[in-house]
This record gives sequence, C-alpha cells and structure tokens, in this order.
Amino acid sequence: MDDKAIDDESGGGADERGAARPSISTGNLPSDVEVAAAVSEGYRLFRDDDSGKVADYIPALANASPDAFGVCIAGVRGRFFAIGDAELPFTIQSISKVFVFALVCDALGHDEARQKLGVNSTGLPFDSVMGIELNDDRTMNPMVNAGALATSSLVPGTSVKEKFARITEVLSCFAGRRLEMDDEVYESEAATNDRNRGIAHLLHGYRRLYCDPELVTDLYTRQCALQVTARDLAVMGATLADGGVNPVTGERAVAPGCCRRVLAVLATAGLYERSGDWLYDIGLPGKSGVSGGLVTVSPGKGGVGTYSPPLDEAGNSVRGQRITTYLSEHLGLNLFASAPLAGEPGQSGS
Repeated sequence: MDDKAIDDESGGGADERGAARPSISTGNLPSDVEVAAAVSEGYRLFRDDDSGKVADYIPALANASPDAFGVCIAGVRGRFFAIGDAELPFTIQSISKVFVFALVCDALGHDEARQKLGVNSTGLPFDSVMGIELNDDRTMNPMVNAGALATSSLVPGTSVKEKFARITEVLSCFAGRRLEMDDEVYESEAATNDRNRGIAHLLHGYRRLYCDPELVTDLYTRQCALQVTARDLAVMGATLADGGVNPVTGERAVAPGCCRRVLAVLATAGLYERSGDWLYDIGLPGKSGVSGGLVTVSPGKGGVGTYSPPLDEAGNSVRGQRITTYLSEHLGLNLFASAPLAGEPGQSGS
C-alpha cells in the first residue's frame, strides 16, 4: 500500500509555485489514514468476486487474468493510495475517448466540438449503429464508438502518424509519463475492427466524419492500444479533477473550460446504457474500457483508477464498479451528496 502524502490536499489557494489555484469543487479528500483504510477494505471485500467475463471478441484481450485487480486513488495535490495490481499494464481501450475528446475540445473550442460531435447520451450500446440513424443530425457523443471516431477525426494532423503523435503526446501529459502502444493488441484489434470501419463509413456518408474513414478507424484502433496502469488512470482522472493540471508534473494538459465539458459528457454517457444507474449509485463522472480499466473523477478532489478484466453484460468492469461505489460512499466523493450545516434551523448538527 502506497499512502505517501506528497503534498497537502486543499480546495483552491495557491500551488507549490505560489500561483493562484481556483477552487474547482468544494471539499477535500479525507485524511491519509481514512483513505488508505477505505482502499484496503474495499480491495479486501471485492478481490474474490468472480462475477463477469473477460472480453474475448478481441483475441489479444482474452489472455488477461480474471484474477488481476488493482486500485489507485490520486489526489489533486499529488497524494497516492494504491493496492493490488495498480502497476500492471493493460490497454486503455474506450477510456481513451475521454482524453481525446479533451484534446479536441482544447484544439477546436468546446462550442465547435459540441456542434460537430454531439453531447447527448444515446441510452444504447457503445457500438450502436441504430443511434446514428435515429438522431436527426447524425451526431452522437464522444463516449460511444461513433462519436469517438468522429472525435478522433478532428485531432490536428494530416496523417495517421501526425494525429497519433498528438494523441500520444496529450494522453502522456495527462498520465505524467510517456505512454506506449501495445503492438500485439493493436494488430489483434485491427484484424477484427470491421464494425468500427462500417460505422466510420456511415458517418462519412452523413458528413459527420472529418477525415478519411479508413484513416480514422486505424487511428482509433491505435489510441485504444495505448498501455496504461490503474495508477496512470488515477493520475489522468486527477488531472481532469484539477482543471487540466497534472498533480505529479504540474504540467497543464488542457484548459479548465475543457475539463468541465468533458466531465459533463462523461457523467451522462461514460458507462453507456448503464450511465444513469452509475450516476444514481455513485454520483461521479466515470469511464470504462473493455480491457477492464475504469477511471472515475471527483472534481476538486482527485481520480480513482481501477483494473479488473471481468466485465458485466454492458462491458464494464464488475470489481471496478463495486469498489468505486464503495469508495464513493466511504470517502464522500459523490457530487450529489451533501450534509446540512450544523446550527441550521431544524437541524441538530454534529
């Protein structure tokens, strides 16, 4: 268990360089002892849960151990709490959608991004084609595959090489270290991505894809094959939680205004057709990936990253959802939970 407190957790005030840090949300993470205890207990409660099934529609992912389980919390001032397989690498998959959307919002501006991509939840599976046909303007949202392909098509650059270099650069900035692509997973996905290719061509026909459909399908496949760890996901989530500033490096990944818009879309669409249930139970923006990763963001406080390959029927990590629910409840992370001020009329206070 790594529960080293690198710096004091605070909402607002000044950073270590003395620069003003605007408050992003109210409240702080609890004390080191409380956070470490909650992470340890949640891990103990759910590590033997054998529910769910490892994804096998991408052959390279089927080799993942169903027993792998890692958890990390990263605070916005650099505190870390990790347990289990938090340093075990896996491919980021659909979680890349979050950070590529942030990149595009930063590059184009959030208004143009909304106009070209859409931001409303579909209530349909992540790879739905029906959603495109049902939507009059043919936009989706950046968290489902159709919207993610459109998002990737807007990444600055004229070739797969240039666009992928930009994606790698920005996602590495979010993670605080250089990310690399898993060639085996990329090749496995490239051999089985016919559905995404079809979605890209359909969007192109409706003029809702902004570069060549074959190019963008390959680009999206590459971004999904970038390797991360649960610790990386926690840092990436904490970067969004702190208005785009990485808590480890102090480097800005994107503008604060982008983070607000990304988190809004993430809250309503990050868990696909289960997004409403997720927000109802956990009250935080979150995004899952088919490899078993899950990132959750508590604005102003930090990020939670988990890794556990067995998935539910909607493609979301079973253990990841359960421990994130536990941590949200026991650490007061839920955005919609509030307690009355002591001394208010009709309240006893405590």
